[in-house]
Amino acid sequence: MVIFNELMARIASRFGRVEPRRAAGAYVRGLLADIDRKNCWNLAEHAALIGPQTLQRLLRTARWDANAVRDDVRAFAVDRLGPCGVLIVDETGFVKKGAHSAGVQRQYSGTAGRIDNCQVGVFLAYATPAGRALLERRLHLPEHTWLVDPGRCRAAGVPDETAFATKPALATTILLAALQAGVQAAWATGDEVNGQDPPLRAALEARRTGYVLAIAGNRRVELQGVVLSAADVAAPVADRHWHRYRAGQSAKGPRWHAWALARIDEGQADGYPWLLIRRNLTTGELAFYRYHAPDRQPLMALVKIAGIGWAVEESFKPPRARSAWTTTRCAAGHPGTGTSLSPCSPWPLLAAIAAAQPPTTGRPHPAHPARDPPAPGRTRADPAPL
Repeated sequence: MVIFNELMARIASRFGRVEPRRAAGAYVRGLLADIDRKNCWNLAEHAALIGPQTLQRLLRTARWDANAVRDDVRAFAVDRLGPCGVLIVDETGFVKKGAHSAGVQRQYSGTAGRIDNCQVGVFLAYATPAGRALLERRLHLPEHTWLVDPGRCRAAGVPDETAFATKPALATTILLAALQAGVQAAWATGDEVNGQDPPLRAALEARRTGYVLAIAGNRRVELQGVVLSAADVAAPVADRHWHRYRAGQSAKGPRWHAWALARIDEGQADGYPWLLIRRNLTTGELAFYRYHAPDRQPLMALVKIAGIGWAVEESFKPPRARSAWTTTRCAAGHPGTGTSLSPCSPWPLLAAIAAAQPPTTGRPHPAHPARDPPAPGRTRADPAPL
């Protein structure tokens, strides 16, 4: 309760009246509660309110500074989790019924694992050894089914000035906003959609922020003056260049893979660009990452960062998902809708509570990689790249 009160005190000045401030507290408590469907009716019942009008007014018409609340919540999370973390960008979908929620259409949903009627959001998480928290979100509005129809957008609460932005463009916006706000992250990571976007990578390189971004096997890279696909670079890798590391923990157990490095794009004037290759120990399936940093990094450090990339996806798996996204229609993200509270406040609060707990012993943190004990005659020295 102390940590909850600390967060609510930090954002209290963003509400001009006591009524929306109290409603915000009830709203966040409801998001943290064990309620299956988090709409205003159920949240109001949990708060012992007569009806949903108080919470609906908070989200729709009450005047308060949503962007400032977002900034306060972000600062709270970073203060609690500590500096020198990793920023993670990823998009995921939320299955919806009907056609009126902003941005909804038939599209792929990462949480459902299929094409369905859903909204898609781009999310930013921050992770350190103390924990992880969602910091920011942007709703993706499809160009040809939504932004070409001003009437439909207006009915869903989308501001008239909203312009189309790709998912990588949204990811770049929230990444740079966090860094410019003073989030002390040395690294960024993300999925293939973001890793294959040159402007996003260039923006991070310009700020000298290291990144480990997933790319598809058909992406082209330059290896020793020859342009090849990432899959072609991996094909001739000898067994001695593969090293077994654990990149984190999943619901099914530790994530053990074999890893290798290849130096690419050697003509680049600044920094160290590399191709990081991951191989499934059972199926042999390969995955690829572009790595770039101002200084050369050991393979174990890169595995650690790549392993943190699952943070956003895991944030929306039950039961965590119940406190991360609500079923309100106000999701366009403009001041006055209140959506800064909806996806962001519960996660930093939960992360802060977890970070305040005494550390456990005998179990490595999921974000920390581990490797097999060295075989006889081998050392733990960093392996030589290809």
